[in-house]
Amino acid sequence: MLTDRQEDLLVAVALTEFSVHYEEADPELSRRAWQLAADRLVDHDVEPREAVNALEIGE
Repeated sequence: MLTDRQEDLLVAVALTEFSVHYEEADPELSRRAWQLAADRLVDHDVEPREAVNALEIGE
């Protein structure tokens, strides 16, 4: 089971991926997804490049 922090970080990573993949198709939606991801990262004082490491997955 994931902690609330891990869930928020996982959502932030997913929103970031979404933002990257839909940047050309819908720039406004992409921007909004990135902003939501950034808000979650700020709430947990995590830099975007640190999010996956903070989840402690893939190792």
